Amino acid sequence: MCGIAGILKIDPRARAEEPRLQRMLQSLRHRGPDGEGTYVEDGIALGHRRLAIVDPRGGRQPMTNEGSTAWLVCNGEIYNHPELQARLQGRGHVYRSNSDNETIVHLHEEEGDECVRSLRGMFAFALWDKARGRLLLARDRLGIKPLYYVLTAQELLFASEIKALLAAGVRAEFDESVLPEYLATRFVSGPGTFFKGIRKLLPGRVLRFTRESGARIERYWTPPPPSELTDGTLQEQAVKVRAGLEDSVKRHLMADVPLGVFLSGGIDSTGIAAIAAREMDQPIQTFGVGFAEEEVNEMSYARLAARAIGARHHEVEVTADQFFESLPNLVWHEDEPIAFDASIPLHILSRLAAEHVKVVLTGEGADELFLGYNRYRVTAWNEALGELYWRLVPSTLRGRNSPLIKGLPRVVRRYAERSFLGLDPGPRELFCENFAVFPTFLQKHLLTGSRAGLTRDPYEFILRRYEEAQGDSLDRMARADLETYLVELLMKQDQMSMAASIESRVPYLDHVLVEQVLSLPSRFKLRGWRTKAVLRAALKDLVPRAILERRKAGFPVPLGRWLREARWPVVQEFVLSPRSLRRGYFDPMLLRTLAQEHKSGVADHCSRLWLLINLEIWQRIFLEGESPAAMPIPAAA
Repeated sequence: MCGIAGILKIDPRARAEEPRLQRMLQSLRHRGPDGEGTYVEDGIALGHRRLAIVDPRGGRQPMTNEGSTAWLVCNGEIYNHPELQARLQGRGHVYRSNSDNETIVHLHEEEGDECVRSLRGMFAFALWDKARGRLLLARDRLGIKPLYYVLTAQELLFASEIKALLAAGVRAEFDESVLPEYLATRFVSGPGTFFKGIRKLLPGRVLRFTRESGARIERYWTPPPPSELTDGTLQEQAVKVRAGLEDSVKRHLMADVPLGVFLSGGIDSTGIAAIAAREMDQPIQTFGVGFAEEEVNEMSYARLAARAIGARHHEVEVTADQFFESLPNLVWHEDEPIAFDASIPLHILSRLAAEHVKVVLTGEGADELFLGYNRYRVTAWNEALGELYWRLVPSTLRGRNSPLIKGLPRVVRRYAERSFLGLDPGPRELFCENFAVFPTFLQKHLLTGSRAGLTRDPYEFILRRYEEAQGDSLDRMARADLETYLVELLMKQDQMSMAASIESRVPYLDHVLVEQVLSLPSRFKLRGWRTKAVLRAALKDLVPRAILERRKAGFPVPLGRWLREARWPVVQEFVLSPRSLRRGYFDPMLLRTLAQEHKSGVADHCSRLWLLINLEIWQRIFLEGESPAAMPIPAAA
């Protein structure tokens, strides 16, 4: 894993400025502390920061082909490169290294831009075809590796992180139109970002650019639909899933440096660790993270999993001080407000792992593939029970339920409002609004002034993905998440691990395994209230029973308690302070109400306060130039 950056001038007579490229690379130093390389010629500048994983001595970039007519910078790993290399060498290609990335250069000579379809791995790369004056940008199918770009009348800039584009001189300007989506879903799911003019290349896409024709984006991979022709028993399908997962894990062990596994004590990471341990000639190293607060401490399950596979287990306990003191620096690393509070312990875990290994495997992606999220079950339950209700009860009468529901005790009311009794049919209400942090009705009260007129549909991109998908509603929800929610999780995984200069890999998201699992109808994944049915069956002899049968816990962080008690001053500084309120985005009275309700324990507004805190920190860093290192975090009360 590495960092890439580049400049392509629209006018071929213009010189791509190497000092700008150097500034871009310097901002990415954490992604590649092991070396740096550049290629600058004829209006094109390519740069690479290296984290040496495969062929540490010979895999320097930029890489070129035998005739020096094509130049490559790549961030990622190509897991099927041994097969591809053997085939390409058989056709006369001469390799200068044993690097998996060099395969891309030679494969492009054979297959042109279609080479991306033959690659099995995680990647974001730029390939300059000097002979034809063409630049190819490509991102892997699932979005494991990030890639951002800016296109102006003068140039095309690209980089692994947004901060590198800012280092090239791109102005940091807030695109306020993303606010509704951020407030509802926590992130921006389409090609846009929080910065005007800065775009992200979406997963499974290539961007082709020539000076004559400009930029053209094409999609080369789409998640396949489920096959209703799939037959056999759950156990028969579990055998196939196990074989596919074992193949993926073996490929993901490709490395010339020490390797370990992030172990949460859940079924996903435990399964990966157990399979990997069988392939190692020495005890595998595993890494876990937890908290002193007993109600969210999952470390006992990670220890159980580590003992079961004979791992050398390491763990770290995160304190509130560590959590909040890390926050400004990690907002800088993520380039945008941090969507998930679990990002901070993930980074602290990555720092621990970096003391022992250079590569870690993780369990990310299994929930989207195997229907592991609780919201899938809740939505399916609402659809099933609500079908008859919505058909027999007119909408005018259903509207009269609202006062009745509001009159219920708070605990009961919360569940009634989020059930078919309080929701309209369809994915917008049942799947999007029902699980939004700030639903649209609340945003109407929250946003003030000109921002109250923001009309961007916060669910436009995810609903489009839902409608394009095939299968039942469970399949459609999972596919929509695969192309939106999961992409944000993968960005978090990438940025938080790379901030510690360590590579993270996701065996569940090998695209061959993904296509295999997506072909399975939902009946093999969700059975009654039992999630991940086929995965549980596939791993039953590897995973301790206590872990196999436990309910999904996610990655709990005691943030709600912290913000209610000792860390209440953080809310006061980043949500309620005059400096924050002067921005004029949000209604001050509603902010105070939300904060006080949370502090008093009347309601849990932890997720809402988290988004507001991160947005304010992001603005202070990127829009006002405040140093993350110098930003004061209020002391505990």
